[in-house]
Amino acid sequence: MHLVLARLPDAPAGTRGISLFLVPKLLVNEDGSLDRRNDLFCASLEHKLGIHGSPTCTMIYGDGFVVGEEKGAVGWLIGEENRGLACMFTMMNNARLAIGLEGVGVAEAAFQKALAFANERRQGRASGWTGEGMAPIVRHPDVQRMLLTMQALTRVARSIAYSCAHALDMARVSEGSDKAHWQERANLLTPVAKAFSTDIGSEVASLGLQVHGGMGYIEETGAAALYRDARIASIYEGTNGIQAIDLVTRKLPQSGGEHVHGYIAELAATATEILESNVDGFGRSGERLQSATDDLTVATRHLQQMLSGNETDRALAGATPYLRLFALASGCAYLARAALAAGSDDRIALCRFFAENLADETGSLRAQVCGGGDALLQAGKSLIKA
Repeated sequence: MHLVLARLPDAPAGTRGISLFLVPKLLVNEDGSLDRRNDLFCASLEHKLGIHGSPTCTMIYGDGFVVGEEKGAVGWLIGEENRGLACMFTMMNNARLAIGLEGVGVAEAAFQKALAFANERRQGRASGWTGEGMAPIVRHPDVQRMLLTMQALTRVARSIAYSCAHALDMARVSEGSDKAHWQERANLLTPVAKAFSTDIGSEVASLGLQVHGGMGYIEETGAAALYRDARIASIYEGTNGIQAIDLVTRKLPQSGGEHVHGYIAELAATATEILESNVDGFGRSGERLQSATDDLTVATRHLQQMLSGNETDRALAGATPYLRLFALASGCAYLARAALAAGSDDRIALCRFFAENLADETGSLRAQVCGGGDALLQAGKSLIKA
């Protein structure tokens, strides 16, 4: 069965004239028995960078493939005429969280593979190594830096995706104002869950290759396949640039722009909780989370001001760095909440690593959002040839 977007003969121009059809490979008789083959066929398989287990192909409909039959593929309209794109976006909106979790899954697989390799591969004499021969590379600080970055980013992406899923579930079972609140929360987190998690899938898979060294570039280890397979997730079901545009132009204005600030206040409350916990293992985590939420607040108000002043291009120039800033601030809070809840030394240590080594990026991202737009738009004019 093929779900096909197509245009009726009298359809309006543009995307408003697209309808959705169900087109089966085999037609069915009135009594339910199989009839002739429908007039459709696969013309070619695409040669892709990755996901080779999923055969993407070019389909041709109504070209006279079935010999002796009248040309024309038979299909059934689904929904209303000229409403096919709305049906497609229903599918895509539901798929975006799943695609985000695809990024999380690839990242987790890449981390586990790299961690196992780092504990087996021996090279160099690491400080404190007293065993025979060379030390496992996991003992080298730079390898630990890569592995901890992989682990922390993967957990951040997972936590954002889970928070989005929780909001969707709450919206389904709640009523009245609670339902509206949770639906807005799900709306806010969906583009972040999709875009950030799939970006992290690629970043973590790339770091996994680096941990493997030269062996990672060889197909034998499987690290290269993860890197290739991860790349598509940032593209399909709405590119990550589209997710950033959606976040800024559609999700920040919810409830007059106040819903997002309520969310940021929740993140800031976690920073206060860390600072008041007096747990030495957190190091500067509370301060860094406070700083990250401040960066997010300033960047959010800046974008809302741009949108209210009809300076949409300047707002969109900062959309992608804003989405990453949003995710890093959120992720820092989620790692802290997990550490506070578990009381585990390992979770506290990972939270501190993220806060003191990765969360500092929020400052530069805030600068890009608030001050980089004019330079981007000016330089971008040189790229326009048509």
